[in-house]
Amino acid sequence: MTEKEIENKKGSHKNIWYGIGRHRIEIPKTVLKAQVQNNNLMKHLHIRSIGYYPKAQDHYTYRKKGLPESFIFYCVDGHGWFQVKGKRYEVGPNEFFILPHNTEHAYGSSEDSPWSIYWIHFGGESLQEFNDMLTVQKHFEPMYIKNNGDIIPLFNKIYKTLELGYSLDNLHFANMCLVQFINLFIYNTRHYEASMTDKSDCVDNAILYMQERINDKISLDELVKQFNYSVSRFSNLFKQKTGYAPIDYFVQLKMQKACQQLDFTNRSVKDIAFSIGFDDPYYFSRRFRAVIGMSPKKYRLLNNDQRKSPA
Repeated sequence: MTEKEIENKKGSHKNIWYGIGRHRIEIPKTVLKAQVQNNNLMKHLHIRSIGYYPKAQDHYTYRKKGLPESFIFYCVDGHGWFQVKGKRYEVGPNEFFILPHNTEHAYGSSEDSPWSIYWIHFGGESLQEFNDMLTVQKHFEPMYIKNNGDIIPLFNKIYKTLELGYSLDNLHFANMCLVQFINLFIYNTRHYEASMTDKSDCVDNAILYMQERINDKISLDELVKQFNYSVSRFSNLFKQKTGYAPIDYFVQLKMQKACQQLDFTNRSVKDIAFSIGFDDPYYFSRRFRAVIGMSPKKYRLLNNDQRKSPA
């Protein structure tokens, strides 16, 4: 196809959109095989293709078997839709979604108000593990995000770097940026100062509550009452997201604070224990050893020795 034919082409053909102002780069399979897929740093998660479609009139794609990679789509203007696992979703400005790999899907822009979208297709050995994350799975539906101005500049850095060619250095830079780019979406609220008035989930709010009460004692019953869940339901939700039981997590936060005090103050172990809600210093030391892997005194001694060593 000649450049003139491409310029005159409109709409989607073979799942590629042709329109004015489009940007698209697909990493050649030869490059992926030679430079990426055997590279210990990049093989786990890496860019397959990347693009920007402005006012994408007649944009439409259907794939019965999906693709071996996942996609992240960010709509900045207009409207569109996507369908996956038998459900159809509408998408508007400042919303994004992730499509999992090897899954039947369709998507397209609105006829009346075609969307403008930034998108990245990414794959790798850790893709299944990525898609199994609860944080990722809840974004298989469209999600509104805040943007403090760092999303589009980061996308442009990735794109412009890949335009310079597929040197190992460029691929390293682009794929290290990929992780941060995805992070800005799936952990969007983490990039803003959190408060318990935010509409975050009960686990995030529970952790904020723990931080506010770090010097106190909190029972599981007290914690559950804050969020109107049964003990079993709350505990299951908490462990699914964090990997820990709620009170064990609270103890970890306490031990983190204890480590800071051991590092930055000359307070005795006994005083530190009392200050974070432990009545028995010996019990505190046992919990500290279980979480940190050594006694408080050994921790302080070890870190003091390291600070004295020359850099």
